[in-house]
Amino acid sequence: MDTRMCSQLQNWTPERGDWFRVLTLADGRKVFAFPGFCDVHVHFREPGFSYKETMKSGSRAAARGGYTAVCAMPNLDPVPDSAAHLEEELSLIRAGAVIPVIPYGALTVGERGEEAADLAAMAPFVCGFSDDGRGVQSESMMRDLMGQAARLGKVVAAHCEDASLLRGGYIHDGAYARAHGHKGICSESEWGPIARDVRLAAETGCAYHVCHISCRESVEIIRRAKKAGVNVTCETAPHYLVLCDEDLQEDGRFKMNPPLRSRSDREALLEGLSDGTIDMIATDHAPHSTQEKARGLQGSAFGIVGLETAFPLLYTQLVRQGVISLKRLIELMAFAPRERFGIAADGFTVWDLDAESVIDPGEFLSKGRSTPFEGMRVYGRCLLTAAGGRAVYRA
Repeated sequence: MDTRMCSQLQNWTPERGDWFRVLTLADGRKVFAFPGFCDVHVHFREPGFSYKETMKSGSRAAARGGYTAVCAMPNLDPVPDSAAHLEEELSLIRAGAVIPVIPYGALTVGERGEEAADLAAMAPFVCGFSDDGRGVQSESMMRDLMGQAARLGKVVAAHCEDASLLRGGYIHDGAYARAHGHKGICSESEWGPIARDVRLAAETGCAYHVCHISCRESVEIIRRAKKAGVNVTCETAPHYLVLCDEDLQEDGRFKMNPPLRSRSDREALLEGLSDGTIDMIATDHAPHSTQEKARGLQGSAFGIVGLETAFPLLYTQLVRQGVISLKRLIELMAFAPRERFGIAADGFTVWDLDAESVIDPGEFLSKGRSTPFEGMRVYGRCLLTAAGGRAVYRA
């Protein structure tokens, strides 16, 4: 099957004006080829936490989801905060990844927010810099880091979270939290640091990217900053576009950071997708062990998996429902991420858009199994993903 597909695509270079191909299979079915997707926010857990995920398992899961490049976050052990520590991650990528995995370098030593990491030494080998999982709390530290990144020509991808406003919360500070006696995380803990950072980005000229936005205030701050000419982009994740806190259950599968926000927050995110405020969709694929996700909303680790479900979910819930066009979805998942982070286009992915299935974590190639979408019926099945001139996934 892949030989026939590849022969029909051998001279195709996907671009915005030529962003899909319709292929005819031997049995007469029509399927669609798209440019390989790019996810700028994944956690592959190596080095340090290979029981959760490895470069091999994570990259195979990505290929099954149609991705031909991903950017790996630095909350690892050791944290890639120097050339030597980064090399430990790079060696694992070379040994195990089936698609290109481009790492982030940490912004601060150990992601502790106290001392700048060696950005210059890591710059040639990373897609950008981030302390994902932790927000940089000090304004003066963030200003210095942005200035360094600007001089190096690298993006700062910020996990925006004001630790002083968390107050032990673990789901959104909304109706569900109040009704069920849970501690909530207020939206200001996210949008407050974004407001600070867009001001610093304007001061320093830094290319600033906001990770996993989840609330309406974040969308509006970024919208205003773009109109003012600030060099800012942002991402959101599929779970914030499909679910809200009304969908919460007393199950660790529904716990992620930022948390699922309100219905009005979700609506604002969808508006941001449509008007171009939100530039791209990233999964924040964050696998944990079964035990770590089996302790309910309060006790479970933050994070869900998403690489293998992203396109079917978004195609089913957004494209088929008329919220955005298929072309816009491909822009969000393929073209915009590569352009912002300077990642070369590579490969393609082939999908049967009429194939219907139920999301079953038992079929995942990722080591992670925790998803709030378990049991959901979706359309779209990946038949083939090719990268580097070879098939990296076959159904």
